[in-house]
Amino acid sequence: MTLAAPSAPQPRFALPDVRGTYRFDAPLAPTNWFRVGGNAEVLFKPEDAADLQHFLAHLDPQIPVTVLGVGSNVIVRDGGIGGVVIKLGRGFTELTLQEDILICGAACMDVHVARFAADHGRAGLEFLVGIPGTMGGALAMNAGAYGREIKDVLIACEAIDRQGKLHRLTVAECRYSYRHFGGKDGLIFTRAFLATEAGTAAEIHAQMDTISAAREATQPVRSRTGGSTFANPEGAKAWQLIDDAGCRGLVVGDAEISHLHCNFMINRGVATASDLETLGERVRAAVLKKSGVALQWEIKRIGDAPQERE
Repeated sequence: MTLAAPSAPQPRFALPDVRGTYRFDAPLAPTNWFRVGGNAEVLFKPEDAADLQHFLAHLDPQIPVTVLGVGSNVIVRDGGIGGVVIKLGRGFTELTLQEDILICGAACMDVHVARFAADHGRAGLEFLVGIPGTMGGALAMNAGAYGREIKDVLIACEAIDRQGKLHRLTVAECRYSYRHFGGKDGLIFTRAFLATEAGTAAEIHAQMDTISAAREATQPVRSRTGGSTFANPEGAKAWQLIDDAGCRGLVVGDAEISHLHCNFMINRGVATASDLETLGERVRAAVLKKSGVALQWEIKRIGDAPQERE
């Protein structure tokens, strides 16, 4: 076990002995794509799935646990996150093929999964190149892009519950709906088993290049952003509702609704999490007033307001 320097603030609770690493009062802004938010009381990086199981089985069940991937679809609030933030690392980046099944760890970037499949002449996962984030996040919210979702290719997945028990879930047991996992609460995904089809590597890569080019032409992918802000309501497009409500280019502090794609928020430089969340709520209010539609956040907002962590 590796601990933070002795001068670092210590947590309010006991921690199990682990093979991974702990950091105390760890900055979270560098870990998310918006580059905002306060610190984690404890940041834990488990060595592997067994280490994570041991940790969860021996941690006081009253201590809150938050899982953070690459932070591509979250706003970490300015007060930081109490309890333990778990960030999966190298021990969760397996990528292997067993005949037509691709097995990938939850810390694998979606784009890397797509490219690995393409390199091996396996088709069906091209859409993953258009989803920022990791496989764990994709499993947790049934992520999708360009007409396909995780549920369309998932055979099964593995996850660990708050008590440290390992579960293997079929896609039916995940009870997926649009951008929603309907299975047991509190699971931490560790591996996915994905269906693939035979294909030609060159053709698969060409299709992925088309998806990547379309994404770059229509989304602010080179900005500090967090992916789609709101889920599409049934029968409508969130961006269109936002545009119709006059919110394209709307600004709060240094947070802005993208001119390129108005279902994306941007940190123009020194925006706070509060700026981003306030901007999102102003958009929701404007859309509700204009169209009567209550947009639902797709970006996860986690952590505390500053006064809650002082």
